[in-house]
Parts: sequence; structure tokens; C-alpha cells
Amino acid sequence: MKEIQIENRRCFLWGEPTAPIRLIQMTDETDLQGMQEEVELLKHGKHDFCLYAVPVFHWNKDLSPWAAPPAFGKEPFGSGASDTLRFLLTGLIPAADTQSSGVYVLGGYSLAGLFALWAGYETDRFAGIAAASPSVWFPDWDTYAKANGMRANAVYLSLGNREEKTRNVSMARVADRIRAQETLLTQQGISCVLEWNEGNHFTDPAKRTARAFSWVMDQMKGH
Repeated sequence: MKEIQIENRRCFLWGEPTAPIRLIQMTDETDLQGMQEEVELLKHGKHDFCLYAVPVFHWNKDLSPWAAPPAFGKEPFGSGASDTLRFLLTGLIPAADTQSSGVYVLGGYSLAGLFALWAGYETDRFAGIAAASPSVWFPDWDTYAKANGMRANAVYLSLGNREEKTRNVSMARVADRIRAQETLLTQQGISCVLEWNEGNHFTDPAKRTARAFSWVMDQMKGH
């Protein structure tokens, strides 16, 4: 693992930066703690890749595509996803392409998974999207997804089989939303899979994210 600075922002890199497949993951401290496990699992595959982990300053703000009231606790969701995506497109990716160009896959867990899905609708820069237990319960996400077309070629979706079993009314709709998401992507002709995992939202996030990235890399022909 190597720490790098891009636009005065701290990022972490696993693997060689010249690898043909570049994985990007927005992370919080919990994700970073499990990153070594995730990378070791990814190494079991047949792909030559590197992984950029990008810590998020304000999780509910920096990864939210639009403002929304709190779903739990008192912290509302902001609308900072556009700025975060701009950093990836104009900062991280150009810096990563300095030595050689590559194919980019954006992924993440929970709200970072939703951010990855949203980015796949907003730009064609990512060949694949690895959305592990994404927060598709997010207010008005279903409306947005129906009104837009996915621009990535491959999308991985997953959910824990106990994630919908919650008293939180907003989050309880997550299973219906993830099924609807898969249907929309399939209807658009996107290579897509929905995998169900044992457990709730907090079960094995590193393993789930590794499976997400692995599946998407398997779809990258010629790499």
C-alpha cells in the first residue's frame, strides 16, 4: 500500500499504477481497516489490477447525489456527489493515466455503492460499476434510475438477505428497490447480476466488496 496525494487529497494505492484495470473505491475508516483483506481476496483472481482507495471527508454529504432528510440519527444527506465525481474525473483519473491509460471500475459499499451507481448514470468514464449493498433506499432514487440510462457496460449489485428486516421505514424498502434496479439495468441491455448474501448490512463488507469488483473485472474482455 502506498499513500499518494492528488490535488492535496490523501489517497491510498494498492498494486502497480500501470495495471490495465484500475479500481476506485470511496471509503470511510471502517472500509480502510478492511482494505487489506479486500485486496488479498481480489488477488485470488486472474486480473492485473490496482486499487485506489479515496477517503471521504463527510460521508452523508460527499456521496449523496442530492439533499435528503436524515434516515437515521440527526445528520441529513447533502448534495456533494457532483464535487466528488468531479475530483475523480479531473483529478484522480488524469493523475493515474500519467504513466499509462487503463480501464476504470468504480465501486463501493453502502452509500459509496449508491454513489458508484449514480456515477455510472452520469458519465461513461467507468467501464463497470461494483455496487455492494448500495443504499438504493435513498429518497427518489427509483425515480432517478427510471429516468436515466446506465452508461457503464457492467454493473454488479448485491444485498444481504436480512437488510430489509429493519424498523426504519426508508431502509425497509431496500430489497424491493434492488430488484427493481436489476430489472431496469437488464431492460437497458446492461450486463448485470444481483447477488444475495447471508446476513445484515454490516456482515462481511470487505468480502462483499471484493466479490463485487471481481465480478466486474471478469466482464472486462481483453484484460
